[in-house]
Amino acid sequence: MAVKLWSLLLLAAVCPQLEAQEAILHVSNGSVVKEYCLVYNSSWSSVSDSLKTAVSYPLRNLSSSHLCSAGQLLPGALQGMAVLVMWGECEVSKKAEVAQSLEAELLLIASTDNLVTPSANNSEYSKVKIPLALVRYRDILNMQQVFPDGMEVSVYAPPLPLFDGSIIVMFLIAVFTVVMGGFWSGAAEKQKLSAGVCGDSVDGQQDSSEISLYSPLKVLLFVGMMCVMLVLMYFFYRWLVYVIIVIFCLASASALYNCLDSLMTAVGCGRLSVSCSERSVSVRSLLIAAVCITLSVVWGVYRNDDRWIWVLQDLLGIAFCLNFLKTISLSNFKICVILLSLLLLYDVFFVFITPFFTKNGESIMVQVALGPGGGGGKGDGRTVNVPADPSETYEKLPVVMRIPQFSALAQNLCMMQFSILGYGDIIIPGLLVSYCHRFDVWVGNSRKTYFISCAVAYGVGLLLTFAVMLLSRMGQPALLYLVPCTLLSSFTLACVRKELRHFWSGPTHSVLEESRKPLLSDGDAGAAGGVRSC
Repeated sequence: MAVKLWSLLLLAAVCPQLEAQEAILHVSNGSVVKEYCLVYNSSWSSVSDSLKTAVSYPLRNLSSSHLCSAGQLLPGALQGMAVLVMWGECEVSKKAEVAQSLEAELLLIASTDNLVTPSANNSEYSKVKIPLALVRYRDILNMQQVFPDGMEVSVYAPPLPLFDGSIIVMFLIAVFTVVMGGFWSGAAEKQKLSAGVCGDSVDGQQDSSEISLYSPLKVLLFVGMMCVMLVLMYFFYRWLVYVIIVIFCLASASALYNCLDSLMTAVGCGRLSVSCSERSVSVRSLLIAAVCITLSVVWGVYRNDDRWIWVLQDLLGIAFCLNFLKTISLSNFKICVILLSLLLLYDVFFVFITPFFTKNGESIMVQVALGPGGGGGKGDGRTVNVPADPSETYEKLPVVMRIPQFSALAQNLCMMQFSILGYGDIIIPGLLVSYCHRFDVWVGNSRKTYFISCAVAYGVGLLLTFAVMLLSRMGQPALLYLVPCTLLSSFTLACVRKELRHFWSGPTHSVLEESRKPLLSDGDAGAAGGVRSC
């Protein structure tokens, strides 16, 4: 269970950059039309925002040349044309100046490597007057096959709206998971109390099906282990990613089984048992297990197919988080404050501070979350990194919810764009929401005041996260906003209701230091301050 714990909490949310630098290369010969991916620098090159206003140019293919000098081309040889050259040998600004001197109108640079937003020294920007963009070399080979007799090209970049509808879907998924996980945790606590089972024992341990974090020292060790694992993932991603994938397949199948089995029980679905050799086997359990294992295996096999596998990953992820919130419990508000505060510092440090210590200034959190091919390098919200071969895949950690950006669906010539939210940004605040619901059960609060207020605070914190992300156009560590919102709202409510002492310490256990025996001999009959004692 400890392995599952750190694997779930390994990363916090890192949202994708919203301002793309991708354009569309529209190629035609009068009867055949095809479009390809381009990468450009919008602060350097002016590109039309629609195909209707884009100007078409005949393409001069000089892909055998790097165009670092005019060479044997006569002045004006490229007048009114778009010219295609190869990447390398000299700076892109030099290629653009040479193309300008030959009176070209558009410069396309073919690259066999990943397409990265072209840039130059500040002094070079003003010298380049024509648009320039990078195109995949494999696309050039395809163009030559499709249009062997010549072609005309035009470039346009449909603007992406600042707000994308995928954020709404992500918000609903996160809030639903936190609310249902907190509700499930409280319902399980209520069932235990009604059955006469104590929620916590003297040494802080619960029954074997649940794990309770009750020691500040264990919380410190746990957070320290998370830091070590994240650093190891950064340096040994190539190998450790497969360990996480295997753990996710096993843990998500188990979690989905628990969720479906509990759902079947809640709706009153009976268990049909079959006896064999004096052993009874539940048919319902076998069917649910078969479904869960099948879904987990399907995800494992097709995990890199971005076109549809995100649906299954989100389904397994929701079950993963729900089962975690039901299984793991925080014993009191003090532990909640320690855990959430430490993980807030963890999140901020690995997102904002680590770029000062790593090569190329990349954030460890972002690099690990997006993977080696996810463009996790240093950027200001205006840089993209498009794979040279879109058919090539790279392994990604299955620790995020992923929703395709609706506004980018028509521009997926380069790569699919996703809005993502880490499991940690659901689980960590969700543990506090679960504690609030259990506390409502302990004090007999039928209105679920703490549970509802903390769930609402989580929704407000998530909205604040998205708002800052949209305004800054940069990914944000969501715990930076979720932790203060949930902790402060719960603390304030406890103060207003004058229950802070009980809320801080959780269910009371009055124990003699000498004998370690309860002061109240009848645990079921006694209660201190409205909280049930054990």
